[in-house]
Amino acid sequence: MTAERAEGVVRAVVVHDGRLLLVAERGGWGLPSGTPQPAETPQATAARVVYELTGYLVDGTEALEPGDADGGTAVLCRLLTESPSDGGRLTPDHLRWSSAEETTDIPLPPPVRHYLQGHTPPI
Repeated sequence: MTAERAEGVVRAVVVHDGRLLLVAERGGWGLPSGTPQPAETPQATAARVVYELTGYLVDGTEALEPGDADGGTAVLCRLLTESPSDGGRLTPDHLRWSSAEETTDIPLPPPVRHYLQGHTPPI
């Protein structure tokens, strides 16, 4: 079995206690996202990007299917630490945990929106 190399933008989908981790972007909020390094799997890219941006340790578990229309991938991530380390580039005011209902105005890829509809309890 060979690992699938990541291509395009990788978006990390970190859901914990029914809330989705979002990061500040130009003009709003979005998923922690980044581009893969050479020979990096989507799961490894997602875990690295989340740590680099937020300081949270996560385990990229599986890619959501199908891939994004822009050729990117959304990866489900399991939170491994409940508090971020000091290593993240973003400050706490640039991070947000939101319920699915609070993400209706955020442009999320269809596979992410579909996942949230079935896997986050109403608050």
